[in-house]
This record gives sequence, structure tokens and C-alpha cells, in this order.
Amino acid sequence: MRVVIAEDSVLLREGLTRLLTDLGHDVVAGVGDAEALLKTVAELDAEQALPDVVVADVRMPPTHTDEGVRAAVRLRKDYPGIGVLVLSQYVEEQYATELLAGSSRGVGYLLKDRVAEVREFVDAVVRVAQGGTALDPEVVAQLLGRSRKQDVLAGLTPREREVLGLMAEGRTNSAIARQLVVSDGAVEKHVSNIFLKLGLSPSDGDHRRVLAVLSYLNS
Repeated sequence: MRVVIAEDSVLLREGLTRLLTDLGHDVVAGVGDAEALLKTVAELDAEQALPDVVVADVRMPPTHTDEGVRAAVRLRKDYPGIGVLVLSQYVEEQYATELLAGSSRGVGYLLKDRVAEVREFVDAVVRVAQGGTALDPEVVAQLLGRSRKQDVLAGLTPREREVLGLMAEGRTNSAIARQLVVSDGAVEKHVSNIFLKLGLSPSDGDHRRVLAVLSYLNS
């Protein structure tokens, strides 16, 4: 997996680089601000050597507000084949919603605390690089919480809401079954009911199903 890391904290950037490199991945560039990120990806594109995934901080210089997520949104528009995983100190609903809007392929939003859980973080990077999703449980909870206020999920049972939350985190049906200690068939039934009640057509791709639900909730 070819990775570009955009993080203004040198310590964290070097730590992520070392972590991914030690696991056999190729960190092709590490930059400290959004402008350098966009420039680096453009240069790699000119060399026909685009990365599989970009890992970027939401807040970067010069103002440390939204430069990172703005760059991430632009990359998703200009290079739809690149996975984009953003890291944030807190759940910032506006940024999460903007990042999830539009194309639903290869996107992730994790809290920085999740980086400490090495296996989970690396799995998330790989999943996004392969076109899947990786959403922090706290991000999912906040988005679903907003939707409940709008009665979007009023027709779902408590178990279906639980399954929907796990789906939105990017978990497969088998992983959900293990988490809830139920059969794969039971999860498949819950998923079918969720899509039926939300008026969404089920898709063969687990990650496409997840993001179809999220797109609906964010509309």
C-alpha cells in the first residue's frame, strides 16, 4: 500500500510513518501542511505514481482550523481513486458530513486516540485504501444521534439501530455477528430490514451499503 501522510506534528507524522513502514507499507511522502499535501499528490499524479491512500489531520497550518479537511475534500473530488482517511482530535460533525458527502468510495474519519490502537488503525488505513470505509464509533454515534432527532430512524428497532451503527463503522456482516454474538443470517435479516425501512436498495458491497445509509442520514 502506498501512503501519503499529512500531519503538522513531526512526532506523530514520523510515528505513523514508522508504524506503517514496519508493517510493509510504502510511505511515499510525509508533509506538514495542506498546501504541501495537494502539491505532493499533484506531483505524484504527474509521475503516474498516485498513492493508494492519504492520511491527513483535519487541522493544519497556517490557521489550524479546517485546512486539512478542505484538502481532503478536494482530493476526493480531483482524485476519486485515492482513499482519504482524516484524523481529528474531536468529533467535528460539520467536517465529517462534508467529507462523507458526494462519492462514497474510500473514506475514513477517525479520532486521534484511535491511532493508539495499532491494529485497528492499520486495518482502517488498509480498508480505506481498498475503497472501503472507516468511521470512528463516536462519529457514527453523533451522526446517528442527530438523525434520531429528525425521526429518520423512528421505524427501526433498537437492535436494528445497533446493527446500523456497526455497519456505519465499516464492519462486515460477519464482524457484526461476532460483536453481537448472533448468526450471520440474523445480521443479514436485520440489514435487509434496515434498508427496507429506510427506503434504500441493498447492494452487494458492504461498504457501499454503509455509505448509502450514511449519505441518507446526512441528507
